[in-house]
Amino acid sequence: MSLTIRILETPAELTEVEELQRQVWPGTETEVVPVHLLVTAAHNGGLVLGAFENHKMLGFAFGFPGLYQVPDGPRLKHCSHMLGVHPDARDSGIGFALKRAQWQIVRKQGLDRITWTYDPLLSRNAHLNLARLGAVCNTYLREVYGQMRDGLNAGLPSDRFQVDWWINTPRVERRLGSNPRARLELSDFDAAHTPRLYSVSSPTATLIRPPAQFTIPDEALLLAEIPSDFLQLKQINFPLAADWRQFSRAVFESAFAAGYLVTDFIYERSSSRSFYVLTHGDSTLGDLTVQK
Repeated sequence: MSLTIRILETPAELTEVEELQRQVWPGTETEVVPVHLLVTAAHNGGLVLGAFENHKMLGFAFGFPGLYQVPDGPRLKHCSHMLGVHPDARDSGIGFALKRAQWQIVRKQGLDRITWTYDPLLSRNAHLNLARLGAVCNTYLREVYGQMRDGLNAGLPSDRFQVDWWINTPRVERRLGSNPRARLELSDFDAAHTPRLYSVSSPTATLIRPPAQFTIPDEALLLAEIPSDFLQLKQINFPLAADWRQFSRAVFESAFAAGYLVTDFIYERSSSRSFYVLTHGDSTLGDLTVQK
């Protein structure tokens, strides 16, 4: 794919972004960021990026400056609010290319942190954010957007991970540089005898069921399994999808309270299984050490 990425600022360009949102998140106008707000953000420190192939917009990223608190007061960060790719162009590297461009531009602005939220049960998003970009997470937010009404989110609590992307660290630079780190496979963790936080029952690859309970062991590294295609699971068996929302909420809130950090994500293609990697303290496997 011959892709061009550029900064968008004009009403005409941002109208394309508005329309692309409707294709990425179909079902309601209330979730669409309108042109006038995109224009205002773009002209006042925000950043809107578009990805084009043959002048057709296939993806966009939208963010703006924000603040977070440190002991000596508020500090600037970049809040990356939206990343969308046309449904016909998913899994083609557009999301990664947009985030890499965002990384380059925000670094030039003198910032060192980008944050955003995503549904922790969406494997595609988890793989991009954690495995490919090197973001980390120890923040679980319940119902962060209230009841959402678009076709992808309607019906379930809008729980989200807030990820931290420390963009000036060796961890991130290794993933985005010319020689990215080798992909870690499930076999690498099995060889290191990494325990699984719980076992799932699996009548089919899609309809895996969470256990009735779990405990957080005192281990350096843990693996936590989630459904590999949560959106399909939601369509096939909505009550089971709701069970996974409540179960995963309990798992990650408990793990974060115990001092664990989500540091990576594994998708095992041969079995269509997906696992989060939880790291405690300075424990490492490959380059899993979080460096800030």
